[in-house]
Amino acid sequence: MARRKKTFPCGHKGYGQECHRCVQKHIDQEERKHSRDAWKATFAEDPIDLTHLPRNVVLKARQILAGLANQHDYREFYGKRLRHDRLVISIPVTRHYRLICQDDGDRLEPKEIVSHEDYNVCKPGH
Repeated sequence: MARRKKTFPCGHKGYGQECHRCVQKHIDQEERKHSRDAWKATFAEDPIDLTHLPRNVVLKARQILAGLANQHDYREFYGKRLRHDRLVISIPVTRHYRLICQDDGDRLEPKEIVSHEDYNVCKPGH
């Protein structure tokens, strides 16, 4: 005797007690939600706000911030002091983002990450 496909409440057709397509879709959504929540939870540990940045910039910035916290020299990350204010240090994170730090004598205080466009506009003397 031939089996008959049934139509599920979602509109899909198939065999079994539940629609496997919808079950898999629900599982994928739950995994993505869990992954997204875990990613958002990592921002609580950052010394500056990184929530508005793309993922690759956040990961690179965290590497630089960890290096600065471990007393690495800012020049290892190709950082430089600004000409108009020698206490402000700019460290390139990617081609499009810069980490701005303040020199407090014995350590660097990270202030913010700005896009390269904002960084060029805010620099006086250029």
